[in-house]
Amino acid sequence: MVYNAAAMVTELAILGIALGVILLVLWLLRRASDSSRRNTPQSVRDRLGMEQAAPERQRRRRPKPEAGAPAGADAAQASDASDESDTSDASDASEPRDARASDSEDTKAYRAGLEKTRGGFVAKLGRLFGKKKIDASILSELEEVLFTADIGPRAADNIFQSVKAALSKDDLTDSDKVWAAIREASAKIVAVDAPALDLERKHPFVILVLGVNGVGKTTTIGKLADKYARSGKRVLLAAGDTFRAAATEQLEEWGRRAEVPVVKGKPNGDPSAVIFDAIKRGIEEDFDIVICDTAGRLHSNAGLMDELKKVRRVADKAMPGCPHETWMVLDATTGQNAIAQAKTFKADMEITGIVLTKLDGSAKGGVVLGICDELQVPVRYIGVGEKIDDLRPFDARGFVDALYGDVAR
Repeated sequence: MVYNAAAMVTELAILGIALGVILLVLWLLRRASDSSRRNTPQSVRDRLGMEQAAPERQRRRRPKPEAGAPAGADAAQASDASDESDTSDASDASEPRDARASDSEDTKAYRAGLEKTRGGFVAKLGRLFGKKKIDASILSELEEVLFTADIGPRAADNIFQSVKAALSKDDLTDSDKVWAAIREASAKIVAVDAPALDLERKHPFVILVLGVNGVGKTTTIGKLADKYARSGKRVLLAAGDTFRAAATEQLEEWGRRAEVPVVKGKPNGDPSAVIFDAIKRGIEEDFDIVICDTAGRLHSNAGLMDELKKVRRVADKAMPGCPHETWMVLDATTGQNAIAQAKTFKADMEITGIVLTKLDGSAKGGVVLGICDELQVPVRYIGVGEKIDDLRPFDARGFVDALYGDVAR
């Protein structure tokens, strides 16, 4: 009995010591945790809390590879472009960016994209008004510069007549007043009176994209798909250019990169059938946006227009009232030829918007003035570079500021 009692006391003592050690360790760990939390910046804790509370949003904003030229794109450049575009493209979602940051990014992009144009007719204007002595005879020289620029004769005359009407003979000797008149006339031209783009007004919202081969139509569709998908929209593409070799494959590549599905048909098949099927699928599967590619060239201009008219009729059968927007893609490097293309298409088709590509590779960016003045159709997007986020929503005032910014002071 004595032995058993002694053994029991010993065991109880050991248990008590072990329990005390455990409690001491727990107390020390708690103190360390509290100290670490006090030393962690509030911004870090808030960010960690946001990430834990919103895993779905984080998945939607995951980085995507740059969708450059679908065939043979440089991987490193694609990665860099994706990193730079992630924040920009996410601005279309429910989390708006700081407005000043957005303005700064757009201004920089516009200025970079219009660099060659500023070295063209804008630089000529700068040299004209940079003279030490300016007199009323400046009007004849101004007229010559404007009419030899690639902005189209109608836009040139519009600006010239606006300057003449706004300024007196004495005002014409003040270069700042002349610049202000040119900027104001240009801003009025590009600010076409048209409803703002509202992708929410129909579901699904159907966009029909037109344009001759080689202007960057399919690439534009791919960039739009990626942009809208990043903003949280469910996007479906229709490979309606069944006549051009590899057009469907090119669009499928964009679809893979943007992670959006593509509806396709047989080579040389009926484009209208493809677009009909895509719109029906968009309705049945609750897509937000359906973007339809179309043929850019058939055997004759009449054949192309007849085919496009048929596409519009069939689209309306699939969903009454669509397409909700019809955009024409134009290549800025072609200058006034782009204006001629747009006029030809508009004569037979209802065009509600223009997308101007390759602005950064041309000294003919002033063609935007001619397009808006001739067609009275709003420019919806402009391409100011090769990266995926270089397809920018068009801002009339920002465009004018970037166009004349270096010299119009």
